[in-house]
Amino acid sequence: MVDLPQLPDDPSKLAREPLREQIRRVLVEGLLSGRWQPGERIVERRVATELKVSQAPVREALRELEGLRLIETVPNKGARVRAFGVQDMAEIYPVRAGLELVAARLAAPRLAADPAPLEREVEALKEATARGDVDEQIRHSVEFHREIVRAADNSVLLHTWESLGVEVWTALSVRWLDMELHAKAADHDRITLAFRDGDPSVGQMVSDHVLDYVEAALRTHESALGH
Repeated sequence: MVDLPQLPDDPSKLAREPLREQIRRVLVEGLLSGRWQPGERIVERRVATELKVSQAPVREALRELEGLRLIETVPNKGARVRAFGVQDMAEIYPVRAGLELVAARLAAPRLAADPAPLEREVEALKEATARGDVDEQIRHSVEFHREIVRAADNSVLLHTWESLGVEVWTALSVRWLDMELHAKAADHDRITLAFRDGDPSVGQMVSDHVLDYVEAALRTHESALGH
């Protein structure tokens, strides 16, 4: 049986964060840690019992993960883990890069006037790196990009970007590749400076930065195959 962590006992945290989101995070951590292997079933009723919740929020969380292509529903067999890998990243990251290119161009005037949201995330990322806190590095790296997309002030763009599951795929990239995020922190510094200075190439800088993730993944994959 999968040993899942309990949900937080703090009622205030339960009030702040939807139960579905907490369960989704638990399930994602199970995928990242290898608790469930590709092809293995995730039994909705078992997860609900172990987390002491009803099946409804578990079902909602599983649907979200299916939307991210991390699991798949098999007729008469329920949910199971997809055999996701580098090819999924090769498809997702160019889409994300294109969205962030548009977002950066739309956000440029606003972030030139007030780059503080980006500066806060860069500082938090540096502090997390100094502590060696990988989870916090991932969180602040993603929040940096989310601030750019928010600053574009386009609800369709933000919704589409969020639907890619950026946190999940960033975490997968880091865990698969053992990527050193301090290098990404340096990129974030340069991007912030470009926004502050009104650099017209900032959109391309952001796009190239995102694509670096998948290029590193493909290089690692080819090296492992001996190419």
